[in-house]
Amino acid sequence: MVLNPVISKLRGKLVVLASASPRRLEILTNAGLRFEVVPSWFKETLDKSLFKTPYEYAVETAKQKALEVAQRMPFKHLKTPDIVIGSDTVVTVDGLILEKPTDKQDAYRMLSRLSGKEHSVFTGVAIVLCNNKSGSDTDYKVVDFYEETKVKFAELSEEMLWEYINSGEPMDKAGGYGIQALGGMLVEYVQGDFLNVVGFPLNHFCKQMGLIFNSPPESLAQKIKREDSRASDESWTLVNSLSKISRNGEVALQEISNGKDAIRTSVQEQNVMRPNCAKCGRQDVPHSIVDLLDGFKASKTLFTASKLKVFDVLSISDGLTLEEVADQINATVIGTERLLDAAVSLGLLEKAKQQDKSNAVYRNTEEASQFLVSDSPQSLHGYILHCNDMVWPLFSHLESAVREGTSQHERAFGKKNEDVFQDAYYSKDEVKMRFMNAMHSIARVTGKDVATAFDLSPYKTACDIGGCTGAMAYEFTKAHPGLSVIVFDLPQVIEMRCHFQPKEDNDRVSFVAGDFFKSDLPKADLYILARILHDWSDEKLDILLSKLSKICTPGCGLLVSEILLDEERKRPSRALLQALSMTEGKQRSTTEYCDLLEKHGFTPKHIKHTDNLLDAMLFVKEDPNDRRTLLACSSASIETAELE
Repeated sequence: MVLNPVISKLRGKLVVLASASPRRLEILTNAGLRFEVVPSWFKETLDKSLFKTPYEYAVETAKQKALEVAQRMPFKHLKTPDIVIGSDTVVTVDGLILEKPTDKQDAYRMLSRLSGKEHSVFTGVAIVLCNNKSGSDTDYKVVDFYEETKVKFAELSEEMLWEYINSGEPMDKAGGYGIQALGGMLVEYVQGDFLNVVGFPLNHFCKQMGLIFNSPPESLAQKIKREDSRASDESWTLVNSLSKISRNGEVALQEISNGKDAIRTSVQEQNVMRPNCAKCGRQDVPHSIVDLLDGFKASKTLFTASKLKVFDVLSISDGLTLEEVADQINATVIGTERLLDAAVSLGLLEKAKQQDKSNAVYRNTEEASQFLVSDSPQSLHGYILHCNDMVWPLFSHLESAVREGTSQHERAFGKKNEDVFQDAYYSKDEVKMRFMNAMHSIARVTGKDVATAFDLSPYKTACDIGGCTGAMAYEFTKAHPGLSVIVFDLPQVIEMRCHFQPKEDNDRVSFVAGDFFKSDLPKADLYILARILHDWSDEKLDILLSKLSKICTPGCGLLVSEILLDEERKRPSRALLQALSMTEGKQRSTTEYCDLLEKHGFTPKHIKHTDNLLDAMLFVKEDPNDRRTLLACSSASIETAELE
């Protein structure tokens, strides 16, 4: 398998696909690549007339898409990727570049032009390698390439054209057709990489990845270095112009002109002095700081749209007008318009004009449909409402929290922290439901990655301590057919489990009520602690881990799932921001979790960064009679890539 040697070197790295295309996602997933999808916000508005060839346009668009995501993620997603993959596919015929049709008439124009002719499909791909340096400096190395495939269409009748257009398939595809679906009936032959026409040249990508990870990287990539330079706007325009790597990996000299002078630039090993601002190239416009200033507005936009069920309303239609949405959420038209347009700007919604109508319609993006619609299998709706109702008020008192070093529950809610916790479990059912919905949504999104992080075949019984609704437990039984899981949680939680049980029967998940600080724990040969350890004080953790240490026999497993901080706490992290809520617990790094568990007789064996909201660590109860040297925590971290 051509990608397998590379995949082993990518373990533990954050690989990001800067595209929401389900076709590219499927191609790379089927190849075995593990990655996160972060759609690019780059507006595909490059002037096509400035490019000598169509593939140059596709490559430059792909590069800008990837760089936008690489530069945005540390500020918007609070994590720096290691690798970002950008891609852009265009169809060309008669010297004209055809992208995605804007409406049915545009699709008709494209397909009529392709009828009976041979055309070319170009896909440009950019691979951005991010190297996080000291402070906020990051090196970006860009490797880009393109692939061309020839496609011949049959002669298409008017009836066939409109039947295909009315199917809806052409609307989100370059050239107005999808060869992997109904559009395949229009094609007489294909010369070249079929997957390139689908949307991603997998074979060429695998070869490039092999070159990157099996050759000296400095000979392959353009190096873009962020430094404190006094580069002018004009010089930044020059260095940001076209620089291309040819298909055989050699880098050509290119002439770049600003209308006055021409310079020749070799990008075999080009150090580009980047100004402070990653967006516009100016030092006097602090976009990254402005992004942080406006970050709370973006959060509140998401919270409000979720609370008003905007994404649910849009999920039952192929698109609604502004007035229709306002009516559905019982809000003013002007207020709804501003909320929806803000959501569009954040990439949560799409806005498109209707054919032959003046009114635009709003639709959910694919990401919103997957994660924001309340009844979606991977919905974060419950957790978003929890952040709005419980976390947001706490952070409005952050200054007091920092000065006092204590939780601000009393200022935010008029109750002490322990009383708010009691409300979540002991008050009216609707309060419990809101809290359990929040925990359930996180478990559904993270459960599969945590459950599949390690080979758990040696274990037959597991106990998910504080497992709440059982969402995590069900994922463990799906991933490991020989495993049965007991969900252990408070009686008030267990009695509400019926509201969250999956439709399909699963007799390998059972529920036991108890308090894990006070009650006896169920017997099992694997214990799961997901999002538990960070919540409690050292004193309470000592009680829980001592109980576990006593009940576990040698060889018993302990799977911990938390957000793992980097050792020096320099990289942006959700956990570091979460710690500002000043709960009695604390966030920890890999080493700190290892130290904590080793004190109670658990040896670290495997560590997994899942690229999801939670990471995972597997510990094994040591034999007290075994005097062999235990794995040092640092060794466990180093060996992770090999062990997995």
